[in-house]
Amino acid sequence: MARCYCHWRKVLICVCSPCICLALLFVYISVMLCMTMNGTATSGSSGNLLGQGTAHFVASGTWSNKSFAPLPKTFWDVHPYGDAFWNRLQLAIDRHFNPILRPNNNNRGFENTFNESLLRQSFSEVTNLDSIRRNFDKLPQQMQEFVSYMQRRDYPTLIQPDGVCGAGAKDEKEPPLLLLAIKTTELNFKNRQAIRQTWGQARWVAGQKSNSRGGEGGGYVRRVFLLGKEDPEELSVNLSELLQMESQHYGDILQWDFKDTFFNLTLKDVLFWSWFSRFCSRTRFVFKGDDDVFVNTPKMITYLQDQLKKPQAHKTIKDFMVGDVMSAASPNRVTKSKYFIPDSFYKGLYPVYAGGGGVVYSGLLTKRLHNMSKRVHMFPIDDVYVGMCMIRLNAQPIHHPAFLTFDFPEKEKKERCSYHTILLVHKRSPNEVVRLWADVKKTQTQCWEVPLRDADKKEIKPKL
Repeated sequence: MARCYCHWRKVLICVCSPCICLALLFVYISVMLCMTMNGTATSGSSGNLLGQGTAHFVASGTWSNKSFAPLPKTFWDVHPYGDAFWNRLQLAIDRHFNPILRPNNNNRGFENTFNESLLRQSFSEVTNLDSIRRNFDKLPQQMQEFVSYMQRRDYPTLIQPDGVCGAGAKDEKEPPLLLLAIKTTELNFKNRQAIRQTWGQARWVAGQKSNSRGGEGGGYVRRVFLLGKEDPEELSVNLSELLQMESQHYGDILQWDFKDTFFNLTLKDVLFWSWFSRFCSRTRFVFKGDDDVFVNTPKMITYLQDQLKKPQAHKTIKDFMVGDVMSAASPNRVTKSKYFIPDSFYKGLYPVYAGGGGVVYSGLLTKRLHNMSKRVHMFPIDDVYVGMCMIRLNAQPIHHPAFLTFDFPEKEKKERCSYHTILLVHKRSPNEVVRLWADVKKTQTQCWEVPLRDADKKEIKPKL
C-alpha cells in the first residue's frame, strides 16, 4: 500500500509541476501586458488632459471587467462643455494651475501666482476656433459687446473718495469695522441720498444686541459708491459735472471710465477688489450691495462683532462670506431676461454663490478674491463670478436667513418687528428706505429683544 502511494505521488508531481510552471508563466505575462497597457494609457491621458490625443481616455479593463461599475465616457471627456465659450476659456487657465496636471509647478504663493499673458493666450486660442467664431455671431448684441471687452481690466479712475478708504475717516480711534461698497449709477442720485441719510451713514455705529438695554459694542463704518460712466449720447445729457459736485460734497464716489451696463457689474467687483487691496488694508469687513436695498446697520455691526469673538476667528475669517446663498442654480435660458446666458457661452450649473443684492465678506477675503480674479475670466453675472472665484479659493459662503434677496413672505412682512429681524432686504425704493429707517428707529424699544430672523422661525413676537 505504501509503495502504491509513493508511486502515485511521483506521478502527480511529474504531471502537476509543468502545469504549475505554465500557470505562473501565464500570470507573469498577463501582469507585464497590463503594466504596458496602463503605461500607454497613462501617457495618452496626460496628453489628453492637455488637449492632445484622442477624444476620450478609457482606463484599462474598465469596460470589460464586470466586477466594477463602469464609468460613463463623459467622465473622461476632454471637452465636456463642447464649444461653450466661457468654459473653453477657463479650462485652459484651470489646467495651467492644476497641481495634478503640472506637479512641478511651485505651489508657494499659489493664489498670487499669475501670468497676465495666460488670459490673453487662452482668449486668442479659443476665439480662433472655427466653431467659436461661427457661434459668436449668434450671440445677443449685449453678449457680443461683453465678449469684445472681457479681457480688459485697466480702466482709469475718474473720481476717487476723499478718505483713504471711503468717506467717514475722521476721528477714528480704531480700524474701520465695515466698509459699505454700494453699486450704483450716475442716474441714481435719489438712491444714494436715501442711503446717506439712513442705513449708510459713515460714522461710529453702535451695535444692537438682544437681552441688553443699550448698544452692545459698535464700530466705525465707511462708505463708497461704485460707478461706471453713462454714455452722454444715449442719455442726451452729460452728468459728469453733477457727479463731480456730488463727490466734492460727500467724498464717497469711486468712478471708473467704463460703460456702466448690467454685464459690467462684474467689472465693478474686480476693480473694487483692486482698489480695496491698495487703500483699505485695515478694514475688517466689506458689505457689497445694490443701491436699492435696506440694511439694518446696528444689527449688522453686532453680527460682525460676534464673528470676531468666535473661537479660531483669526483662522476662519480669511474665508468669511455671508449672504443669501444659492446652490445648484442653472443659467437663465430665457432670451428676454436680462440674466440670459446662451448655452453657446456657458454650460453646466453655477457654483455656490451669495445673491448679489447684498453680501458681506471679510477684508482678508477681499484681498484673496482680488488675487484669484486675475486668473478667472470675466463672467457677465457678477454674483456668479464671485462664486467662481470662491470655489477656486476652496471657500464657500455661509447662508443666513436674515439676508432677504427675494423679500419677506407676505404674512411675515406685516409683523411689527419684521425689519428688526433682518440684516438686509432687497428691492426698496428711496422713499421706502427713508420710511423704513424712521420706523425701525421708532420701534427700537418695543423690538429690542427680537433676534435675527431664523429659517425655522414662524412668528415674530415683539415686546409689549
